Amino acid sequence: MKLSSSTGLFFEVYISIFALYKGPHLLRGKQPSTEELEPLVLEPDTQDEVASETEITLPPETEDGGATHPASTVSEVSNADKFTPEVLLSAPRRSTADPNADGTLAVYTATTYSFESHQKTTEISVVDLKTGHSRLVVSEEGISSPVWLEGNELLWLKSNANSTKLVVGDVNDVGSNYVAGAVAAPVSDIRVKLLKPGRLALALVAQARPDGSLYSPSTDQPPRSSARLYNSVMVRNWDTYVTPNRNAIWHGFLQKGASRFTKRQAGYSLGDLTNVLKGSKLESPIPTFGGLDNYDLGSRGVCFVAKDPALKSAFHTKGNFYFVAVEDSASGAFYSSPTKFEATGFEGASTSPVFSPDGESAAFLQMKEDGYESDKNHIFVLDVDNTEEVVELLESYKGTGLWHLSPSSVDFAADGHAVYLTAEDEGRVKLFRLAVAENPRHQTLLPDAITQVGSISQVKKLGTAGSKLLLSGTSLVDNSFYAVLDSEESTPQLAVVSSNTDNGSSFGLSPDQVSEIWFQGAGDYDVHAWVVKPSNFEPDEKYPLAYLIHGGPQGSWEDNWSTRWNPAVFAEQGYVVVTPNPTGSTGYGQEFTDGIRHNWGGRPYQDLVNGFEYIKANMSFVDTSRAVAAGASYGGYMMAWMQGQSLAKEFKALVCHDGSFNLPAQLSSDEQFFPNHDLGGPPTEDPHAWDEWSPQAHISNWTTPMLVIHNELDYRLPISEGLAMFNVLQEREIKSRFLSFPDENHWVLEEENSLVWHTIVLNWINSFVGLPEYMSEEKLGIVVQN
Repeated sequence: MKLSSSTGLFFEVYISIFALYKGPHLLRGKQPSTEELEPLVLEPDTQDEVASETEITLPPETEDGGATHPASTVSEVSNADKFTPEVLLSAPRRSTADPNADGTLAVYTATTYSFESHQKTTEISVVDLKTGHSRLVVSEEGISSPVWLEGNELLWLKSNANSTKLVVGDVNDVGSNYVAGAVAAPVSDIRVKLLKPGRLALALVAQARPDGSLYSPSTDQPPRSSARLYNSVMVRNWDTYVTPNRNAIWHGFLQKGASRFTKRQAGYSLGDLTNVLKGSKLESPIPTFGGLDNYDLGSRGVCFVAKDPALKSAFHTKGNFYFVAVEDSASGAFYSSPTKFEATGFEGASTSPVFSPDGESAAFLQMKEDGYESDKNHIFVLDVDNTEEVVELLESYKGTGLWHLSPSSVDFAADGHAVYLTAEDEGRVKLFRLAVAENPRHQTLLPDAITQVGSISQVKKLGTAGSKLLLSGTSLVDNSFYAVLDSEESTPQLAVVSSNTDNGSSFGLSPDQVSEIWFQGAGDYDVHAWVVKPSNFEPDEKYPLAYLIHGGPQGSWEDNWSTRWNPAVFAEQGYVVVTPNPTGSTGYGQEFTDGIRHNWGGRPYQDLVNGFEYIKANMSFVDTSRAVAAGASYGGYMMAWMQGQSLAKEFKALVCHDGSFNLPAQLSSDEQFFPNHDLGGPPTEDPHAWDEWSPQAHISNWTTPMLVIHNELDYRLPISEGLAMFNVLQEREIKSRFLSFPDENHWVLEEENSLVWHTIVLNWINSFVGLPEYMSEEKLGIVVQN
């Protein structure tokens, strides 16, 4: 549980999803036992029944069983005179890009919201990796998760609230789409693996009932009572109450031939699906944010990570790596029970399981300390036939690892002799290359950074051999770019194939607006911060300051894009924006991250004081007499903490989004391991452990005007925290407002709500520093309730 990062996330760890290939025949050993698990049978008549019951509508079929689609073009970012919240929220949001087998095309999705029609559109498109030209494959409601099959054929999901169809289409024959199968439930996070021509393994995620069967919302019977009864935690997680149903990974096969679902004689058909976790008490992906980074599909089966089912998930992060062997035979598929692989001495969270290309080996990341979700990730490799030997790469004598950074993803090079890593490093997410020693236990060579700009969110190999990669990423001025890089060049260069915004210019933004500063922290260390200036910046003029504090607290402001806390939105209002990464931030070494433990209002607060003094002394174009500060999650906590300290007196106004006011109230949060770790141990052992840095103890010093935002579905920091702050402000006659969204959680995600959020926030801070109102609240239909 992290209190949000610079993108507005309080308790979120950003983990990119990358495959890790360790190379064949490493750490070979015994074969797991095999047993058949009960499959989920999806017969053709079942699919027809699902379609009628849930009113799934498909485009009209052509004679060959495909579907017709109107001609359309790929949605693109329109040139904007000024970058505003409306431009931010209505710009196409592209996914990462996945290349086809020969590395010539890459598929991606894009969603676009229109404030004119108040509707969202979703497209699946492919980009030519030589020309950068994109072309539309399909645009329909409910489509997602495209994956390559064979040649130029794609499979994607078309879902509604009750069921999902698996649709196949050829990117060179738009309109030939057909249904390969259907599942009587919402599904996500699909993977495929080519086994031989015409046959692919498939895995996807759907919820399972306690008996392991598929949970289908359409079969739910309305209860006679609204009661919820629990015998154990968690009661609720993130924004929902926990139910008896759990995430599960379902495995099956796609076979080319006469289709069971359409009139096609040479199409793919989905066979039976089997819950590979059935009977194990395991749940994967791990709620709330686990997805493709929690499991992988290989030629020999499925590997995944899951929390230890013997431990209460609210108090523990302990996870393990598991492998399910799948035997695909003429008589049917057989599935082993999940086999657990343990890294000795590592009791923390696990993530990023991945197979080698031959499926014989696998790798994953794991932390050492149970209950600490921002501990350093260590890399482990194993042979799927040998549970006795799990080897750590970059192991050190002290157990901290030879590398000072914490990898967030891993992927092996095509030849298996090098590893690609992504890791936060001084405000960026960089790609690193590590040549792996012949004996991994003796690995001493450290990774080399092969990217230096932006933040890399995904790495994919181009083709089955060679050293070329397709990278997906963002920056502070570009919301999506795809680039090709040769990792074995002496000085690898990013060749951008496609930029959604032409490196920001479509938004009226430029990399020249972005710079960096370093200043002395509270101790013998320097603190890093990003600076974003207005696009019309003139060095001889003075600008008000927007001092933005990230959440986490173990998070960072990075050279990446956000649709929630976007520094450029504030800069284009006329602010110089400074986003510091104080003690507790990630990407500056584990010791710096760990420094916030039991010290929430100590070193981080003093770092921020020092940063403000640095701005006063060194940035002559900033008018610090017209300064405002804002933050979400831990950043919101810092607004409340500042209120009782001297720094708040430097600001004309504050904005506190989903912050913490009374730290002992964290006992009502969902993930108890987080405050137990960060605040001094459980109060059951020391009733006053969480008192020292609690803002409510200093309310007699509160004087600065503050906007408080807190949402009703925020179960991480319940709404009572925001209400308590507003009550204090009102009783002390301090100018204040309270904004809440009953349908939003720790974040504000729905576009219309987000536009309101931006309008209220910008109008509030602008009114204190002499900048014009962003937008009339009445225009958006906002009604003050009292």
